[in-house]
Amino acid sequence: MKKNAAFSIATAIVLVLISVYSSTVLAHHSFAAQYDRNKPATLNGAVTKIDWINPHARFFMDVRDASGKVVNWEIELAAPAMLLRRGWTRNDLKVGEAVTVSGSLAKDGSSLLNATSVVLSDGKKVFAGSSGGDGQNP
Repeated sequence: MKKNAAFSIATAIVLVLISVYSSTVLAHHSFAAQYDRNKPATLNGAVTKIDWINPHARFFMDVRDASGKVVNWEIELAAPAMLLRRGWTRNDLKVGEAVTVSGSLAKDGSSLLNATSVVLSDGKKVFAGSSGGDGQNP
């Protein structure tokens, strides 16, 4: 009887863990599903928000479009662990800092860019760890 109860509890725990982790895995997207490598863009603007989160760190920036309207863009970076291995820290970007970002535009035409590199206000160029891969590591 004790063995059946222990087995039932263990099975329940495993099922809960599988459901929690499977939703995380399914939430992660492939680069090709969301971004178009054939639509490169470079954006200049001020950082408005920073999210140092998994599965991808991201920040938001205000960019003036051709008509002069300010548009808030979401910039996707690599996972925080990868950025740390590349020499980034949580404090490299600051709200209000002017940056230049190069990367690939979202396929759906939204204000979303997968970054390949970021040039900080001090002129330092940092690799953004794009999941699209740019073949560079400045």
